[in-house]
Amino acid sequence: MSGERVTRLRGKDLLGIDPLSPGEIQLILDTAVEMREIAQRPIKKVPALRGKTVVNLFMEASTRTRFSFEMAEKRLSADSLSFAAASSSVSKGETLLDTALNLEAMQPDFLIIRHPHAGAPHRLARVLRSSVINAGDGAHEHPTQALLDALTIRLRRGGLAGQVVAIVGDLQHSRVVRSNVLLLSRMGATVRVAGPPSLIPVGMAALGCEVYTRMEDAIAGADVVMMLRIQLERQGRMNFPTVREYYDFFALTPERLKLARKDCLVMHPGPMNRGVEIDSRVADGPQSVILEQVTNGVAVRMAVLYLLAGGYGEPTAN
Repeated sequence: MSGERVTRLRGKDLLGIDPLSPGEIQLILDTAVEMREIAQRPIKKVPALRGKTVVNLFMEASTRTRFSFEMAEKRLSADSLSFAAASSSVSKGETLLDTALNLEAMQPDFLIIRHPHAGAPHRLARVLRSSVINAGDGAHEHPTQALLDALTIRLRRGGLAGQVVAIVGDLQHSRVVRSNVLLLSRMGATVRVAGPPSLIPVGMAALGCEVYTRMEDAIAGADVVMMLRIQLERQGRMNFPTVREYYDFFALTPERLKLARKDCLVMHPGPMNRGVEIDSRVADGPQSVILEQVTNGVAVRMAVLYLLAGGYGEPTAN
């Protein structure tokens, strides 16, 4: 891992984890720690992005990501617009590119996009002047989720290097696992992934992780266990016999959690399928930091917006 010290992000966009250097990742996480402090104030607002306009272009359903971006924008004093595909010209057949070009004609500073097709944010970033932030593209990447997960681990553990992180579940259809493997391994963590053979994509190990088909092997001695939702909406058909069988072999139960370290953190990007990939006793138990992930998501998205706007140093300055 590089020891470089950076004070600015190099690009105008955040499309994925791979283009980020360790120094840039560190900068985002350091800035997010500062942004967390704003949420503790009586007035949770700073003028850092006053006069900036953000368009939230969500073409897929979202709760945590969309609302935390909107919360981040408001706390930084940006003006924001939220786009609903069902009530827009997209429902009349307008292409994504035409929609984006028409929105940019209104001169926003940022476009945050979630789209069901991999590569959609990259396509827009090549033609738009505004900063494009990938809020999830198909089963490809979800960079701000990986950043908030890293922040959660760092705050609890003091750092990322040397941590053993096990990610378990639907690896084939998860954009979260790809971004997390890239980020965590780049920052010095050991990443293990596990899932049914039918849900492990070809070439998974090439991302920089250890691959297992038995959950128990992956979580043994782990510092962090991150469970992933079974994404039936992306599978088309179930890639395992029954949901009950999946629970029996790949759910995080109190008994399986005992295989990890005693102080192991339990994480989940949400939404959770309780009783499928995670037992409620674990999800609501003392080792769970799932709600902390949500809290940290606002801080990370504030940091990304602030840094892409050219910010550095003290974020509260007028």
